Amino acid sequence: MAAENTSNWESKIQRNPHPDFKAVEASRPPFDTTKTFSYTQTPQPSWTFGAGANHLSTRQDKEKLHRQIDPYSPTRPAHLNYKLLISAIVPRPIAFVSTVSPDGKVTNLAPFSYFTVISHDPPLFIIGFASSLVNPDPTKAKDTLRQLDEVKECTINIISESFLEAANSTAINAPYGVSEWDVSGLTPVYDCEHVKAPRVKEAVFSIEGKLESLRGFESKSTPGKVSSTMAVVEGVKFWAREDAINEEGSLLDIEVLRPISRLGGITYGRVTEGVELPRPDFAKDLGGHEGAAKLERREQVN
Repeated sequence: MAAENTSNWESKIQRNPHPDFKAVEASRPPFDTTKTFSYTQTPQPSWTFGAGANHLSTRQDKEKLHRQIDPYSPTRPAHLNYKLLISAIVPRPIAFVSTVSPDGKVTNLAPFSYFTVISHDPPLFIIGFASSLVNPDPTKAKDTLRQLDEVKECTINIISESFLEAANSTAINAPYGVSEWDVSGLTPVYDCEHVKAPRVKEAVFSIEGKLESLRGFESKSTPGKVSSTMAVVEGVKFWAREDAINEEGSLLDIEVLRPISRLGGITYGRVTEGVELPRPDFAKDLGGHEGAAKLERREQVN
């Protein structure tokens, strides 16, 4: 993290809802290492086109009202939007980003859950930073953002269950120059072909990335202040552990990857169960325009 004083922001966010986290954690069952990834049926395998919500949606659910929330209300602090959105937009993949300074002397490693892939041709990813390069002081931007802007490259690593604690430790608010590699004990590997930043050896999947563009966004709660930045990164080389990738190089084994996602607050999520649903074909499965017309007529009758 950057050297900026984030105490006021952190006190507002209150990520940790537990006064004594370790005591709360001790009351919970241990991490179940015996759980393996498996597939189940969908909630309602007999679902048909036009049927709406499945049987998990109860009548009581349908009768419940929705509350409006104005993100720009003058009485609503911006940090409440942060807390709401990270609990609603879930699960979120995590970009475990490695960067270096222009002279290569300062390395940085940090997790970002404002992250996703947006294109495969070319491979493009976005990383969102609650930080700015222009306001009020460029030196107070997140270290990752500063180095990404200066060097124009990074590695993006996917976090697995096997190094969750180490990855989380890199979110520490260490001053600039303190290496999160040392804090975490993870292993930097300097064998990337197109970027200087090391990849995480423990990661099952890593991406060498080149900065495509940066765009800052102005705050609505504090007009004139650029409060966030979006980085678009192009993937120029992929690294996949041999036991996780198929021969074609097109599919990772979820049981080997064991990805970790971000949920609300300080909560992380595991992936231990999945359902499969083929994407429907308009002509084959719905019956084309004739089938669509039948659904329209049924809706009119109802």
